[in-house]
Amino acid sequence: MKFVIAATLAASAAAFAPSKVAQTSTALNAFESELGAQPPLGFYDPLGLLDGVDQARFDRLRYVELKHGRISQLAFLGQVVTRAGIHLPGSINYAGDSFDSYPNGVAALIGPDSIPTAGLVQLVAFIGLLEIGFMKDVPGTGNEFVGDFRNGALDFGWDTFDEETKLSKRAIELNNGRAAMMGILGLMVHEQLGGSVPIVGEL
Repeated sequence: MKFVIAATLAASAAAFAPSKVAQTSTALNAFESELGAQPPLGFYDPLGLLDGVDQARFDRLRYVELKHGRISQLAFLGQVVTRAGIHLPGSINYAGDSFDSYPNGVAALIGPDSIPTAGLVQLVAFIGLLEIGFMKDVPGTGNEFVGDFRNGALDFGWDTFDEETKLSKRAIELNNGRAAMMGILGLMVHEQLGGSVPIVGEL
């Protein structure tokens, strides 16, 4: 009887022992050391966008993340500046309407008091020109990383930094871009809800 009880206890304890798992190469192992995988979240991919992808797909997603981050930083800064009352001088059209006569934020693009359709078309065309002609990686121009748009033409002292400083600056840009994406989304939502936001002011 004692033997049966001991055998039952041993079998029960074995159920809680960790099982050996074969070492497999996962997306986590492949990309956990990439720039941007840093405290406090580390490698963070809750939607599984990187499951089973190769380096080329990762580079494409990083390229898009950087570009959206840069655009969002400009958008957030634009919100802060225009809501502080700083606008371009002069007229926005031949009718003599001043830049500050139009609302700030999303209301400047859509709504009853938005800029004329011709102005919106010009904005979209200018952004398209930048996208197609300038804001891209040109192969063979000495770009060091995905999203490096210098293309052998601009430097601003980048080549004077050591590798550690370059990595630090790239990580700062990536994190600022991530924060700006959340920030501009939050401002757009609050603009629809109404009210006031610190620093930015009345929405």
